[in-house]
Amino acid sequence: MGKYFGTDGFRGKAGVDLTAEHAFQVGRFLGWYYSRKHTEDSARIVIGKDTRRSSYMFENALAAGITSSGADAYLLHVTTTPCVSYITRTENFDCGVMISASHNPFYDNGIKLMNGVGEKMDDALQAELEAFIDGDPAYLPWATEGKVGKTIDFYSGRNRYIGYLTSLPSRSFEKHKVGLDCANGSSWMIGRAVFDALGAKTYVINDQPDGVNINTDCGSTHIEGLQLYVREHHLDVGFAFDGDADRCLAVDERGQVLNGDKIMYICAKHFKERGQLPSNTLVTTVMSNFGLYKALDKAGIRYEKTAVGDRYVYENMKENDFMIGGEQSGHIIFRKYAHTGDGLITALMLMQVMIDTQLPLSVLAAGVTMYPQVLKNVRVDDKDLTLADAAVQAAVDACTAELGDSGRVLLRKSGTEPVLRVMAEAGTAEECEKQVDRIIAAMEKSGHLIEVKK
Repeated sequence: MGKYFGTDGFRGKAGVDLTAEHAFQVGRFLGWYYSRKHTEDSARIVIGKDTRRSSYMFENALAAGITSSGADAYLLHVTTTPCVSYITRTENFDCGVMISASHNPFYDNGIKLMNGVGEKMDDALQAELEAFIDGDPAYLPWATEGKVGKTIDFYSGRNRYIGYLTSLPSRSFEKHKVGLDCANGSSWMIGRAVFDALGAKTYVINDQPDGVNINTDCGSTHIEGLQLYVREHHLDVGFAFDGDADRCLAVDERGQVLNGDKIMYICAKHFKERGQLPSNTLVTTVMSNFGLYKALDKAGIRYEKTAVGDRYVYENMKENDFMIGGEQSGHIIFRKYAHTGDGLITALMLMQVMIDTQLPLSVLAAGVTMYPQVLKNVRVDDKDLTLADAAVQAAVDACTAELGDSGRVLLRKSGTEPVLRVMAEAGTAEECEKQVDRIIAAMEKSGHLIEVKK
């Protein structure tokens, strides 16, 4: 992780950690960097944004920076992160930029960068950009006269993405009552358009963005509203997205939540049964539930475990030519169809399984049982020293041996906070609590513990 760019872009409180000046500098650098590769035409950079009030400020600043360096800025306006990825790779843009802080509150925002094929931008290039932000920008030339770039309304790109999504399912969604919680975010128009076009009886909530209500008590981080809505309206299924719609969680006909692990299990098992799971492998992160791995073992499906973050999931999938991977949070990648997590594609794939099998979601999810999980964030004096401490390692080994094949413990560093995450999964919550506290006690005895965060 760099100074500004983490695993999911440059993110922080708008106007404090991420300012309009930062956005302008990002645009200046990208416009200059890609213009060097064009001699007879202009570099083309496409920009999308979510519904936060500050997204409009950052869109203007980015476009100003891009055009002042001689490149053209194409504006998709309010759209999803996967839409920007799709348009970048299919319309031959030099790179794509999404303005969003995903599931964060409205007062945060972020800038996500994508390369020319819609993948997350290379770390080395982001490091070069960070050096520019912190250095002297005078070495970048200003475009003048006819070399100044253009800002182009590219609303049509959203319609092409909608058309692409509606082409993916092989069957109509007719007769299915589907609920969508758009989190007052990027999917507020696209979601209904896609499901209506596919013939579903579409019910939409939280599709009235006002600039400050994105993710507020709604969407994938507050799914209880959709659970109640599905039960009250007797819907067949509900889908909840986050602010930029790269994540999706589901609610079955009984109002029960399906997290990303359950969704991945259902889709991987279905594709395997139809010979559509190349390499017979699902890519997960180390935080996927122990119950998922038990279910995959029973289904005869292999799995990979990566570090936490969809970036690492995608890198593993690309390197090994795997087709499905994702996170418990609902950030799921179907690599045949997208180069990033796409909440709408996830919903479409789950609908396809329901229609193919003619089974309700509750039955499809019955094959995997989530194990109770306890996770505690522990502030320590030094993360690396604590992980290497012999007494702490001995406690982890003892917990692992005691749980055997009925659970697991995991101790890992946070990528965003000065804490270690201590997690246990077992048959009961009480057993999880016992094992987590055992490891924390070893940290305290060794003198590393500062506090257990609330």
